[in-house]
Amino acid sequence: LPRIRDFPGLPLQSFDGWGNYNFGLDEQLMFPEIHYDQIQQIRGMDITIVTTAKTDQEGLNLLKEFGMPFRHSV
Repeated sequence: LPRIRDFPGLPLQSFDGWGNYNFGLDEQLMFPEIHYDQIQQIRGMDITIVTTAKTDQEGLNLLKEFGMPFRHSV
């Protein structure tokens, strides 16, 4: 994710109320394994990270420990 130009971090509002986190990517080109000249169509994707956390705060703490790059709240 930090390879995205001007990446501000992931939003904190994307938790689902049960400690799981959802976010989307507009294109797959940020992955170094994918070469632009070898794809027929640029595709996006939705990603859900399911945790064993019981609350959003527990999920946030867990994902921060894993190094997820969240936006700093203002």
